[in-house]
Amino acid sequence: MWSQIAERLRRAIEDGTFRPGQTLPGEAELNRRFGVSRTTSRAALDFLETEGLISRKSGRGSIVIEPRVERPLNRLSSFSEDMRARGLNPSYRTISSQLTLARPSVASELKISPNSPVLEIERVLLADLSPMATSRTYLAPVAFERAGLPTIANLDEGSLYNWLQETAGVALTGGHERIEATIADTNLAQTLGLKRPAAILVCHRTSWTSAKQPVEYVVLHYRADRYSFQVGLARS
Repeated sequence: MWSQIAERLRRAIEDGTFRPGQTLPGEAELNRRFGVSRTTSRAALDFLETEGLISRKSGRGSIVIEPRVERPLNRLSSFSEDMRARGLNPSYRTISSQLTLARPSVASELKISPNSPVLEIERVLLADLSPMATSRTYLAPVAFERAGLPTIANLDEGSLYNWLQETAGVALTGGHERIEATIADTNLAQTLGLKRPAAILVCHRTSWTSAKQPVEYVVLHYRADRYSFQVGLARS
């Protein structure tokens, strides 16, 4: 019975009957409406919480939370593409953009010599004006030697991948990614609007052209409560 109640509440969340920020009926109301025990109604709400659909807080009830953005791991896509595919409006806030010298770890990812010039860009990535992630990007010289450096306005107005392709003439066709979990420090939690302690997903991505020339190395910090990654599996 608890699973039937959970499924009915899930459908009500998905069809917009209950929107993010709104409160679901409490245990007492569910008991009365469905004629079940408190244990059954609590199990239904507990299940919705484990699925990331609601947040249960003492004195506030069961609150519907913003859905997670799910991104497949077998496709190289920009943040803008991810958000628009899910009906969200992407935007950017550039914190800094500067030429710097590549540290050994960055040089290794981009397959350039240490201390080569790279463009370092730090941005906050937003969906419907809500912070979703931060990014620290390093671009190899091939990205700006001919086209020049993007302005802050360029970086704020759209996808970096679009700028690379349309202005710099560099198309990214593949890459590799490594994902791990950690706890946000004070500054990151404040930037992403999180209360500590808060879990985040850290993504290290290197992207390259069709000639396998690395162009971008980026470290992204995603809100774990808003983002998830999916990968297809096959057993040989």
